[in-house]
Amino acid sequence: MTDRLVAFLRARFTEELEKARFASGTVTQDPERFGVAPDDATRHARFTIATAEVHLALLEDTVIPHLGAEGLAGRTAEYQLRLLAAPYVEHKDYPHE
Repeated sequence: MTDRLVAFLRARFTEELEKARFASGTVTQDPERFGVAPDDATRHARFTIATAEVHLALLEDTVIPHLGAEGLAGRTAEYQLRLLAAPYVEHKDYPHE
């Protein structure tokens, strides 16, 4: 289950990053079209991209290296993995096992 959940989250976070980059480019090019102030569009674009990058980095750099470890480190990594996955529990591809 853990391997499948890791693969699932990698895919979701990569999708989110791609969407954030696309949407950010679209909104910052013509913010008035979307009824957004240019400064707000720029700030939101940076925030959205940073959030997606942080989720991916947290998974890759903090959680995955400790999955399967003995003791507290392994339990904490497993808990963090499940926390990261929680918002996606209704996703059609979520690995329910």
